[in-house]
Amino acid sequence: MFQSALDLISHSPEAYLIVFALALGDGVFPAFPSETALIVGGLMSVTGDLSLGWVIGAGAAGAFVGDGVSYSLGRFVGRPVQERFFDGVRARRVLAWAEQQLGERGGLVVIAGRYVPGGRTAVTFTAGLTHYSYPRFAAYDAVAAITWATYASLLGYLGGQFFHDHVWAALLLAFGIAASVTVGVEVVRRFRARRV
Repeated sequence: MFQSALDLISHSPEAYLIVFALALGDGVFPAFPSETALIVGGLMSVTGDLSLGWVIGAGAAGAFVGDGVSYSLGRFVGRPVQERFFDGVRARRVLAWAEQQLGERGGLVVIAGRYVPGGRTAVTFTAGLTHYSYPRFAAYDAVAAITWATYASLLGYLGGQFFHDHVWAALLLAFGIAASVTVGVEVVRRFRARRV
């Protein structure tokens, strides 16, 4: 998988389009490896093959557009899409959680949801489904997309700088940190859910 990602995201300008497309796709369907693309893009910026600024920009723009598509699906075709794609017990639970959190915390949920794989789609879709104010959603989502793309790209870039002669070690460290952050967020969320 690592070699495939490196091969795919090693030539500009196509690499920026791929990062954009994967981030956009991940905003709608959580199966797209957008974090992987950004981490690899950051890593490739160390070697000079790509520009870190363009990697972050492509990832942030793709994430923002993808989240907007998910919001629009929720707002304009929400019920049929919900029945088709979010019909399982776990999916209904995630959507119910997202709706409750949007009502209580609004923008904070939009920003934090971007960092949770699968959670970002549930939050953005639910924001549209519940007719959460689009201008507010777009403002918070812009912050979320930019910080998320910066975080993921910098994982690869800083890891690549630190392990310049050992690229695979940097890539593995970056993935480990990304996985740890995701697991940490999930553990805190479950702990808080049990306390309520």
